[in-house]
Amino acid sequence: MSRFQVRPIARVLPKLHWRKAMCWLLPVLAVSAASAYDFDRLEQMLVARFGIGPIPLLREWQKVQVDAAAPKLSERQKLTRVNDFFNRRVEFLDDQAIWAQSDYWATPLETIGQGRADCEDYAIIKYYSLKDAGISQNKLRLVYVKARIDEPGGSRLQAHMVLAYYPTPNAEPLVLDNLVPEIQPASQRKDLHPVFSFNSEAIWSGVAGNAAKGRSGTGQLSRWQDLLNRARSEGFE
Repeated sequence: MSRFQVRPIARVLPKLHWRKAMCWLLPVLAVSAASAYDFDRLEQMLVARFGIGPIPLLREWQKVQVDAAAPKLSERQKLTRVNDFFNRRVEFLDDQAIWAQSDYWATPLETIGQGRADCEDYAIIKYYSLKDAGISQNKLRLVYVKARIDEPGGSRLQAHMVLAYYPTPNAEPLVLDNLVPEIQPASQRKDLHPVFSFNSEAIWSGVAGNAAKGRSGTGQLSRWQDLLNRARSEGFE
């Protein structure tokens, strides 16, 4: 949770100014309590690793998280806020260009620090952002797919990753994708061929069906386990 302490206002401020002080304090507390992420600590880590350049993007993300956590928003509205923000503000680039590696799964802080992301990085930061906005992780799965890419000379299949949202356990999922900005039902994404899906709890075959394994089932996904550990060290649960 965001760390903040509230000292008794009446003891440290003149009595006549108590109401005025509370007018300033309450909005600050509302912002601090809206996100489980400690953005002050995140900013310190960001600057230490990436310098001051990414600070505006981090603060924009913080505002999105505060807005998305508002109780008045429906879950579909939360999806739209988060999906639109990252698709608009983070540049799509492959891992080789960003990290000089063929396949690297970035933590949310690393994605903000770079301001650039490969497909799995979009899915990962949207996953963490939506959990923080109050959507149960049971409704969220990262989905490894084969995406059909149409080109002038024909089409080809390419490894790709998206985020799926399930309103109910047996519902058709909605797909959040960096390549197609609009959130669409899975049945409309004829270009995607799901292979398996997963979250912090389990792995599924395709995008439906029972979990192949229980909580320890994600252990075979070494990149995912490594990502979870690195993200946890930065304050992301």
